[in-house]
Amino acid sequence: MCAASSHIPGRGNRIRRLDEAAINLIAAGEVVERPASAVKELVENALDAGATRVEVHYSRGGKALIRVIDDGFGIVREELPLAMARHATSKLDTDDLLDISTFGFRGEALPSMGAAGRLTITSRQRDADTAYAITAEYGAMSEPRPAALGKGTQVELTDLFRNTPARLKFLRSDQAEARAIADVVRDLALAEPAIDISLHEVDSSGALRRKLSFPVAPDKDVDAAVLDRLDRALSGDIADNVMRLAHAQGGLSVSGYCSLPTFNRGAANGQFLFVNRRPVKDRLLRGALRAAYADVLARDRHPVVAIYLKCDPHEVDVNVHPAKAEVRFRRSADVRSLIVTAIRQAIAGHGHRTSSALGERMFDAFRPDSVPIRRGRPASRPSMPIEAEASPESNPVPPWEEETPIADSLSHPLGAARAQLHRAFIVAQTEDGMILVDQHAAHERLVYEDLKASLADQERTSQPLLVPAIVELREDECEQLLAVADDLRRLGLVLESFGIGALAVRELPLMLTKANCDRLLRDILDGLEEVGNTQILEERLNAVMSRMSCHGSIRAGRDLTLAEMNDLLRRMEHAPLSGQCNHGRPTHVRLTLADIERLFGRS
Repeated sequence: MCAASSHIPGRGNRIRRLDEAAINLIAAGEVVERPASAVKELVENALDAGATRVEVHYSRGGKALIRVIDDGFGIVREELPLAMARHATSKLDTDDLLDISTFGFRGEALPSMGAAGRLTITSRQRDADTAYAITAEYGAMSEPRPAALGKGTQVELTDLFRNTPARLKFLRSDQAEARAIADVVRDLALAEPAIDISLHEVDSSGALRRKLSFPVAPDKDVDAAVLDRLDRALSGDIADNVMRLAHAQGGLSVSGYCSLPTFNRGAANGQFLFVNRRPVKDRLLRGALRAAYADVLARDRHPVVAIYLKCDPHEVDVNVHPAKAEVRFRRSADVRSLIVTAIRQAIAGHGHRTSSALGERMFDAFRPDSVPIRRGRPASRPSMPIEAEASPESNPVPPWEEETPIADSLSHPLGAARAQLHRAFIVAQTEDGMILVDQHAAHERLVYEDLKASLADQERTSQPLLVPAIVELREDECEQLLAVADDLRRLGLVLESFGIGALAVRELPLMLTKANCDRLLRDILDGLEEVGNTQILEERLNAVMSRMSCHGSIRAGRDLTLAEMNDLLRRMEHAPLSGQCNHGRPTHVRLTLADIERLFGRS
């Protein structure tokens, strides 16, 4: 009996070319993943065309309508059909695919949209008498025709994915797709702070409802414009809580803003990263952010940043992803070092400064409706009759009027100590308000910084092991670790080859003498895989010192003299990173006199 034959697609078939419609649909799936992807491509085209004003309109989360209007150079009539052709571009002067100074160049976006929906381009060059329009509807293209339009270009995409219902079904709700469009517009507005960009929703009657607006402020320089747009994008008091970034090394430069460690978020949605003006979501750059803030921010908190990296176009490959959301750096270690150094210098330069939002939170805590209602019988407290005259013993001289060898001038940044509350908090008076200090958190940071400084000053930072620890690894993992053996030695970890697939740990850092060698090396390998350097070992050392400083610092519940309190304040003013403890919590909160007057309704 003969077995029934079965046909397996792809086996035994002749190789054939896909038809143009299938090719365009595949390209559409790669480039136009969702309405926000189309908005990104169209706005980038407008920016590359020299636009100074860009408007984005959408309906039903972009599924029914996407319209982008700009005042750029425009497209001549003869080139409109070419604009709809795949792999056609005006953005490359040479065949050097690394010499890219524009947002995009692949030439796939417009034909992909024309394959996934109904696309109409209407354009008029600045010196032309007439505008022309061309339409592509699910792959079928019309001839150019005269149209009415002022200078610039209008691109309108309707009924996205109508002929591919499977794709349409996997889109999210109209509200979710609208949020994604808003994110794209916000990112590009931050990428180009000198361009007027706005976003409008088109309702069922055709009326426009403005959702986002990023107008140009002619009197502001680039830095001020970025700060203004960052504030608009995050709807928060950004200016008082960020630090300016400006650093360059080795042909690379970084600018922008990063937040004070005490001004942070529970998610990374306040992080905007740009490489040569291009918004990116890059793992290397996000890893550099984590490393820069590792010493001052809890792992589950995220800083707010707008970072602009500039480099030679040949130093970065922007063509590694169809949507151009990812990049690849030629010198990834240098890029990481640049960002980490710039942020750490900014943080160190702001010493004991904390977020202004902390004062507002403190102010809110005093509001009557924020005080929890205590139920049950109140505890009895001894009281003095109003008419009774206090004895000298019951009315001692306030501590701030006592003679003290430490100067308590109000002109100090953290003021002069006035009292200790609940044996845990120091109250200090400044020239324009008051400061409340968490004595344990503040001293913990001071001890931690002292430990780091002492470790850096030691001539010998390692402890030889009586019996070397042998760790078995893959051969390629051994090679990875041996390649950075000199860096590891400087941190106190001494490794040697121990045959094929094994390493001998000869010495360990003093702070890690009880570490599990196998786990330590594997942690370092993970770090090398993620960021390409030995930062993980430094983080392990810092974690140990952080735990030591927690145990060696002034605890809550300890009485402090006025001299001790003022000494703590002066040390905080001169210590690096003293605005937050080792876990990212603030060490102090500031209230201005105006804030205090607000509490009593005097302003």
